[in-house]
Amino acid sequence: MILHLYFARRFAISILVITFVLFALVALVDLVDQTRKFGDFGISFAQILGLTLLNVPETINQILPLIMILATVVLFIGLARTSELVATRAAGRSALRALIAPVAVAMIIGGLAVTMLNPIVAGTSSRYSQLTESYRSGGASTLSISGEGLWLRQGSEDGQTVIRAWRSNKDASILYDVMFLEYAPGGGPVRRIAAESAALEPGGWTLKNAKEWSLRAGQNPEANATRHDRLEVPSTLTLERIRESFGRPSSISIWHLPEFIAQLDQAGFSSRQHRVWLQSELARPVFLMSMVLVASAFTMRHTRFGGTGIAVLAAVLLGFSLYFIRSFAQILGENGQIPVYLAAWAPPAASVLLALGLLLHAEDG
Repeated sequence: MILHLYFARRFAISILVITFVLFALVALVDLVDQTRKFGDFGISFAQILGLTLLNVPETINQILPLIMILATVVLFIGLARTSELVATRAAGRSALRALIAPVAVAMIIGGLAVTMLNPIVAGTSSRYSQLTESYRSGGASTLSISGEGLWLRQGSEDGQTVIRAWRSNKDASILYDVMFLEYAPGGGPVRRIAAESAALEPGGWTLKNAKEWSLRAGQNPEANATRHDRLEVPSTLTLERIRESFGRPSSISIWHLPEFIAQLDQAGFSSRQHRVWLQSELARPVFLMSMVLVASAFTMRHTRFGGTGIAVLAAVLLGFSLYFIRSFAQILGENGQIPVYLAAWAPPAASVLLALGLLLHAEDG
């Protein structure tokens, strides 16, 4: 038990050190990138630094498998150089038993990543998207889906517009049974429009069978209402920006994702991408465990045998390959080529089996 705790402590320290180093490196690179993207928008360095700190957690969340591989390499190479691994094997402890503590730590970190890091990344990513949208267009554009339909807010220097639709097509390019409520900058509502449908086109919305009410003070809205077979409403929104508002599952906490998936289905959107993401997040602890097993299969050897650099390179390359296969399976699942559960759970399970095969071959072969 004491040996397990010793291995777990060494592994946890390796993870913390590598995470800190990569966080600093990613933050520095992202700071340069944010400066390049927003340097012409007249925002201060403090605002750019805030954007960087909001964007870095998502990157760290994505490279967590790489952190696991590097931490495992650091752990076992360190144990091999001090001959602690040799002493452990000489005492009759097999390679698989020596991996109990690192695997347990990886599973715990995977569970924390799903339950705690995921909501943090969702919050920072959502805030980052709102701020970047505000800096670029002078007003944020957000989309919300609830049991009362689809709610969309578009902003500009001329004011804010709230859009409510009961349903839409799959990509939100056409809204049905829609209502537009325009607000003056810093003031109350100035115009209300109800339409049978609204199609998003370059430069604005095209409304069909629309009725327009003026809500300015001193006017009778119903008496001055007008009808239009076709009405153009200017907008800075694009289809890509709407998709970014609700199409990124990473911006939604895993605790709220099942409810959001149900609301997507009710509103008429495709929720397949979000369902694949949910299952992939639930399978993350298994995948992180497989990264530990893969790295250990190449580094649980004494340094006197040589070839340490090649072994480390092989472990990293195999880890990247498995990560690529996992990402490719997710894409196939999102496109409907393979079932959702197969896309999310097959790569982690296959990675664990492959790593166990390598370990057993090294142990018995």
